[in-house]
Amino acid sequence: MVALLVTIQSSFAQKTEYKDGTFTTDGQAVAKMIKSKNAASLGMVNDFEVQNNDGKTMIIAVLADEFPEDPKDNMSYYFKLTFVGLDKTGFFKVSKLGTEKSLGKLLCGAAIFKDGALDQTATFNFIAKQGKTPPMKTNDYVLIQRNKSWPIELKEGKQIEQDGKVIGQWIDNTPSGSNVDQYDFALPSGLKVASVSFTGGNNAQSCEMITLKDSRKQNVGIPSSDNVKMLMSSIDRNQKSLERIVKWLVQNQYL
Repeated sequence: MVALLVTIQSSFAQKTEYKDGTFTTDGQAVAKMIKSKNAASLGMVNDFEVQNNDGKTMIIAVLADEFPEDPKDNMSYYFKLTFVGLDKTGFFKVSKLGTEKSLGKLLCGAAIFKDGALDQTATFNFIAKQGKTPPMKTNDYVLIQRNKSWPIELKEGKQIEQDGKVIGQWIDNTPSGSNVDQYDFALPSGLKVASVSFTGGNNAQSCEMITLKDSRKQNVGIPSSDNVKMLMSSIDRNQKSLERIVKWLVQNQYL
């Protein structure tokens, strides 16, 4: 078996390596990478989990196959990395040739492992500096024709309706125990159009939004003068905030 070896030398003489499934810093094991076949790619591509020495998952890296390849770079995949416990995700390019080695090199260079966990500041800097915004398959982006003067309704089953027609859907991706709510929004076809995260539940005043059609990441205001103390809803625990977010998506031609 050919060993995978990645070395990054920092200005503080610390050396991080990835070899045979293990990350080491100055010769000490700090994390391990476990791979599994990605079902959507018929097993041609692997997904990965990075765990600490106690077996606790720190990073989940999966093929972002909902995005087209970069026409200027057909030698890379887009991977979605979820940083467990920090309520953050990011998209990164990983080489098709030696995907495991490429991902190992990426994470070694990020210098995000510290005391058996992820260093929050280093991880946030890594996402901000090296994260990518993948392009959308614009030929599949077809909005439902309807009368937009009608009110927008959130229905049970996570469906969004307007003018009596289903115009979209939402998916709750919030990790268990997290104080940051995370949602995806998609067309009825299932094509994802936006990812959002926010704090404050139904009293959220803004959200961080990534819109896939135009590859934009921005902070979107969703102000409300209401003070919701408790919401009993069969639609969603964050129904009020979702209604304001969906209204913004419709007004800006994303749904």
